[in-house]
Amino acid sequence: MSKIAFGFLMLALASLALDIFIPNGTLGDVPLFAAATFFSCWLVALLVGRRIKFDPQLR
Repeated sequence: MSKIAFGFLMLALASLALDIFIPNGTLGDVPLFAAATFFSCWLVALLVGRRIKFDPQLR
C-alpha cells in the first residue's frame, strides 16, 4: 500500500472515529461525508498503485 493510500485510509478511519465520539448534532453528517470521500479516494489510490489487479475478462 502506498503512503498516499495509507494516508487516505487513516483519514477515513479518523473521520469515522470523529463521528462516533463527538456528541450528536455538533457537526451533523460532515464526518460521514468526509469518511466516504476519503474511502473512495483510498480505493482510487489502491487502483492507481496497482495493488488491486482488475481483470475485465470473466473466466
